[in-house]
Amino acid sequence: MFKYNVRGENIEVTEPIRDYVEKKVSKVEKYFPESTEATAHVNLKVYTEKTAKVEVTIPLPNLVLRAEETSPDLYASIDLVVDKLERQIRKYKTKINRKHREAVPTGEVFTAGTEAEADITNDNDFDIVRTKRVSLKPMDSEEAVLQMDMLGHNFFIFEDAETEATSIVYRRSDGKYGLIETE
Repeated sequence: MFKYNVRGENIEVTEPIRDYVEKKVSKVEKYFPESTEATAHVNLKVYTEKTAKVEVTIPLPNLVLRAEETSPDLYASIDLVVDKLERQIRKYKTKINRKHREAVPTGEVFTAGTEAEADITNDNDFDIVRTKRVSLKPMDSEEAVLQMDMLGHNFFIFEDAETEATSIVYRRSDGKYGLIETE
């Protein structure tokens, strides 16, 4: 079901490390239908201060899972990041299913979502160094906030299911959320 792309920075990805990553990350596969195919992108980084960072991104057809963890032990970081992914999935699934319990059967709800992110970075000269195209899928603002949190971003662009207008949710400096609606 999942294919694995395991890369290492300042570390050689040995067969035992690759096997451990695949074994642990495959635990999240149980939350998806068997027909789901995705590539799990795993980045392993070891720093000079003897810490290991593990980043996992799993772009699914209607959802993007992303988590990262840093600890003194590489294997512990892998365990922690998988735990974080499972918590994200359960939280997302529970909220979506609770909201849409009567409208859509439970098995179908979890795969409903979208990745809609714009990652544009500007420097002082206002040179655009990265452009990303996104496809906006209809959802409500609550689901957009869930998607934003799961991606670990500070904003999320989506199509409002009621108004069919493009909207943006964002994380405010006070930790609460804001909504920008277009006319």
